[in-house]
Amino acid sequence: MTDPAPGSLAARVVAWQQQHGRHGLPWQNTRDPYRVWLSEVMLQQTQVATVLAYYTRFLERFPDVAALAAAAEGDVLALWSGLGYYSRARNLHRCAQVVVAQHGGQFPDSSAALAELPGIGRSTAAAISAFCFGERAAILDGNVKRVLTRALGFDGDLAQATQERLLWQHAEALLPEQQVDVYTQGLMDLGATVCATRRPSCPRCPLAADCVALAQGAPERFPVKTRKLRRHQRSNALLWLEQGPLLWLVQRPGQGVWAGLWSLPEYDSVQALDAALAGWPGQGEWLPPFKHVLTHVDWQLQVLRWRLPPGAAEAESRPGSGVPAGRWMRFEKALALGLPAPVRKLIESDACT
Repeated sequence: MTDPAPGSLAARVVAWQQQHGRHGLPWQNTRDPYRVWLSEVMLQQTQVATVLAYYTRFLERFPDVAALAAAAEGDVLALWSGLGYYSRARNLHRCAQVVVAQHGGQFPDSSAALAELPGIGRSTAAAISAFCFGERAAILDGNVKRVLTRALGFDGDLAQATQERLLWQHAEALLPEQQVDVYTQGLMDLGATVCATRRPSCPRCPLAADCVALAQGAPERFPVKTRKLRRHQRSNALLWLEQGPLLWLVQRPGQGVWAGLWSLPEYDSVQALDAALAGWPGQGEWLPPFKHVLTHVDWQLQVLRWRLPPGAAEAESRPGSGVPAGRWMRFEKALALGLPAPVRKLIESDACT
């Protein structure tokens, strides 16, 4: 493995970032750790284009860490609805509460202390400390791993903890003495806009002249990670139950898929849902099945839309013994809750018709 001189690699990344990097994103050009932290969490496994609208809405509702800490978890999940990976939102809320309760509403100014907070890992902590406090701390998110492993020709298997630690050592050795924030943003931007997972734009890369992976003619071979996530198949039925302007929603358990969100009642199978509704008044129709893709699961979902006849449904009453406990809600109130993305899409599509 070839290891370029740290100053040379860092200097080229800094120069490229200043001329070609992204500068107009709403979380840039600030040293407010709350705003940087929020963006870093939202950007985990999520594209910038998706995050932009969520970031703006979130700040409008929770302009600082104290406002976020004081919020109800349901309100936080509602604003996060559709962004996915909802454990991020719950950790975000818990972290804000810890910052307020234990740090007087001020984020710690070192990566080591930041990494002790809920939901803030080593790389996120380093990004916050570099952007906000100028600390010489290395980040190693997915984009940066791709840039560094290709530039260095690092072919260690990142599925192994020893190789992951070794790459961290290289990342730290490459840190410049000055302009760590610009260098850090440059690595992120290179990975996001140039050094793509597939078909990287190598002629545009400031590291192309010394990139080992490019010299080998196989940049897409890096990074090396042999342990692949095993995908699973799952199939369930959902009950879209309504009575006039009311929709029956249940809150999901605090653990598992869509934890803590409000959703349509779930059944193990179409047959189980049919059995639960045996003898019910009203009428129903099965909507076209669809697949919802999660990190480890391809989830096949079949939705039965059942309309109960007009009646005296009380706000908190269960409509029948075959339906999980929940509550009736008007459609507009339901859309203000934390809903899973496919459920929100269903309700919104109906609201628009």
